[in-house]
Amino acid sequence: MPNKNLAVVILTHNESMHIQRSIESVKSIASEIFVIDSGSKDETVKIAEEHGAVVLHHPFVNYAKQFQWALDNAPITADWTMRLDADEIIEPDLQQEIQAKLHHLPSNIVGVNLKRKHIFMNRWVKHGGRYPLVLLRIWRTGHGRIEDRWMDEHMVISGGETVTFKGGFADHNLNDLTFFTDKHNKYATREAIDVINQKLNLFARDESLNTESASFQASIKRIGKEKIYNKIPFTIAAFAYFIYRYIFQLGFLDGRSGLVYHFLQGYWYRFLVGAKIMELEKAIEGMSDKKEILKEISRLTGHKLADD
Repeated sequence: MPNKNLAVVILTHNESMHIQRSIESVKSIASEIFVIDSGSKDETVKIAEEHGAVVLHHPFVNYAKQFQWALDNAPITADWTMRLDADEIIEPDLQQEIQAKLHHLPSNIVGVNLKRKHIFMNRWVKHGGRYPLVLLRIWRTGHGRIEDRWMDEHMVISGGETVTFKGGFADHNLNDLTFFTDKHNKYATREAIDVINQKLNLFARDESLNTESASFQASIKRIGKEKIYNKIPFTIAAFAYFIYRYIFQLGFLDGRSGLVYHFLQGYWYRFLVGAKIMELEKAIEGMSDKKEILKEISRLTGHKLADD
């Protein structure tokens, strides 16, 4: 086995259910594990420290700002850095692939894409365009940063090219449907903020994602969503997207739990985003001053977008 020279960064908030599993999945490949906690009230910090992670504390604004703070402040010394969510797992075949390949990559390769699978109700969602989700998750330290966005933030690299590893990488959240719907309700608010900003140019938008800075798949999906989907009335777009995923991308093959997932994530969530955009647009209708618009959106969403 080559010398381990990989730092893993994990953001947490009340992740006692997942954090040990996440840390254990990278112990064989990581030389450093940093957990950035934003005020957990459960045993997250204790468990993380007991399993060898260095825990740093920082208040949460959004995922992008929290992760970039980690990159800027964690004492990373490894040559490579990995982004891992607390409910994600690096499976044994990918552990072996990282051990065998990562430290032998040529110098022009500065990023590694991983193929993420989604586990819902303890079943792998294989269809509906959900596998593989190709995401940039490993990069040479200093060559990667996270997009500054309220939602759908991706890692982007500079100064080189990417390759894709094939091993298993799973998003497997163990919480129930109440947690899932609450999380996606919060996601919908953040995505509505991004879409309103796209339309009105209220604050700077990070446009760094492209086929050279991240995975080709992620870049194409971003173009499709922002250039096509967001321009169609949500009452039509959400239903059409669900039909496309469930019928044409064979989501129906994922069984009953797959129907629950594709309906909630592929229709209900997209419809909710559209409804929240409509609500915000009505609230700021007639306003022209950007500062006043930002204050009103901040008041309605609970996210601070403007200085007092």
